[in-house]
Amino acid sequence: MSTSPSALRWTWARFDDLGVHALHDTLALRCKVFILEQGPYQDPDGADKQSWHLLGYDEAGALQAGLRVVDPGVKYPDPSIGRVVTAREARGGGVGRALMEQGLARCHQVWPGRAVRISAQAHLQRFYGSLGFAAVSEVYLEDDIPHIEMLRSPC
Repeated sequence: MSTSPSALRWTWARFDDLGVHALHDTLALRCKVFILEQGPYQDPDGADKQSWHLLGYDEAGALQAGLRVVDPGVKYPDPSIGRVVTAREARGGGVGRALMEQGLARCHQVWPGRAVRISAQAHLQRFYGSLGFAAVSEVYLEDDIPHIEMLRSPC
């Protein structure tokens, strides 16, 4: 049974303001999905410290979804969304779309008139395309997973 997006409580924080419990929850969920489900790679990186972090908690207080919005100039000239993650039990009910919509809204609030860039897993190209992203590269390997760079033009 998947989690309803409307049942989630969304919180935004800069890295320094996350607190140890939210940081632990974030890294634990990312490890569960990105390391255990998808294969090993170095998940925490220097970009975490220069990002906004969006966390979606369910009614029981468990983290079900998260992403980071990396400041312009850190990974790309544009603000970028990455480390998009949903817990297995939260998939299939629109949580990922709600998560991305929250992330895009924050990008446009903090950096109005700026494009947003992502490095998307290639199999999710259609999903990100439905959110207004267009492919701007060929498929490439990142952490041994096929990815494609995508850009969403300024609103």
